[in-house]
Amino acid sequence: MHTVAVVALNGVIPFDLSTPCEVFGRVRLSNGKSPYRVKVCSVTSTVDTGYFSLRSPFGLRELSRADTIIVPGVSDLHVPVPRELVLALRAAAHRGARLASICTGAFILAAAGLLDGRPATTHWLAAAELQRRHPSIAVNADVLFVDDGPILTSAGAAAGLDLCLHLVRRDFGAAVAADVARASVMPLERAGGQAQFIKHEPPAVDGASLGPVLTWAAKHLNQPLELAHLAKRAAMSTRTFTRRFREQTGTTPLQWVVKARVTHAQHLLETTSQSIERIVEQTGFGSTAALRSRFHDLVGTSPQAYRRAFSSRR
Repeated sequence: MHTVAVVALNGVIPFDLSTPCEVFGRVRLSNGKSPYRVKVCSVTSTVDTGYFSLRSPFGLRELSRADTIIVPGVSDLHVPVPRELVLALRAAAHRGARLASICTGAFILAAAGLLDGRPATTHWLAAAELQRRHPSIAVNADVLFVDDGPILTSAGAAAGLDLCLHLVRRDFGAAVAADVARASVMPLERAGGQAQFIKHEPPAVDGASLGPVLTWAAKHLNQPLELAHLAKRAAMSTRTFTRRFREQTGTTPLQWVVKARVTHAQHLLETTSQSIERIVEQTGFGSTAALRSRFHDLVGTSPQAYRRAFSSRR
């Protein structure tokens, strides 16, 4: 039987902790038997989640016997990772156990040095901090999960479900994973490379010289906003404007305009019932095909799917 050890620390995010318990606990093979044994392990016998306390039946010794170790996210990233957990995770990785993190659990694997030189992900709000603390990690904030062989990481919340279903599929095939997905009312087909739902803000401006131009452009996204027109408003040549723009925003005028238009489209999809055609007019994309293409590039889904997921209107 395959043993899955789920690590519970003080401050563990309850949703992240329950996800692997539910997914692996629901798996049944064709003979009706469960192939997984799930054990919740902790440094101390009592774990404070911040909402409630729970008693963990197993200590870290179980990590030395586990086939897969899942590290859920924690709410406070400033709390040091217990030394005994770092050593236990390193020992498990050294003997060949499979390790996976959910959400900010990636910070715990990183603290143990297990993500050095590897691609990884975490919740998009915490991705920049993970990269700052551990520059050697190739952090990808745009994906649901990263499968790097023996080490896997996932984004936050529902992406933990995607990761666990992916592990079931790796172990016992798509048919078994599909049964679990149906029982969990989850789609099986969300691949790891699918983008997280991230609100892409237009790049901030470090200096002040282009501020008025960008403010004007943000209010006139339905207009062509060609490079020459923007440069003229800034009283610069196109070459100087492009250079200054990159210096102050870190991107090109075209890329900035596209991101600003997608952000405006997100706002309209969330807060209005306007048709896609009307949103195309207001954002200046020119056609529904252009909107869908650019929107998918940045957000990772279609405008219609985004509206279904995030609309604040009833």
